[in-house]
Amino acid sequence: MGYELRTGGLESLKDLAKDVYSFGPGPGSNAKSSRDDTFRQLIANNRTVRRPELRKLVPLSDTTIYELERRGKFPKRFYLTPKCVVWPLKDVLEWIEERRRITEDGRPENTPVPDVHQRKSRPTCN
Repeated sequence: MGYELRTGGLESLKDLAKDVYSFGPGPGSNAKSSRDDTFRQLIANNRTVRRPELRKLVPLSDTTIYELERRGKFPKRFYLTPKCVVWPLKDVLEWIEERRRITEDGRPENTPVPDVHQRKSRPTCN
């Protein structure tokens, strides 16, 4: 059950979803099956991705992702341990879909350009 993400990450996510939904007995009418369905849904909704997986899903630099997070325009990371940072997969996929919808509706707005005249170090001369 390896989920090494390939380019784009979609095939790996499909493999993961297939494994998650094949967990336990197949669909049935007993209570155990209902519990298994609830468990599968819980796993699918709470899956997290670490930085290498995120890079394959979202081909942006670490700096760009950090800057988008800081401005509240990208899902927030959280720490599992002091050295292990993860992002909720569900939130990342929703962000990708939102970006797709924005692009279909028209061109997304550009990132604001910093005013170089306000720099404290290396200010530009007028």
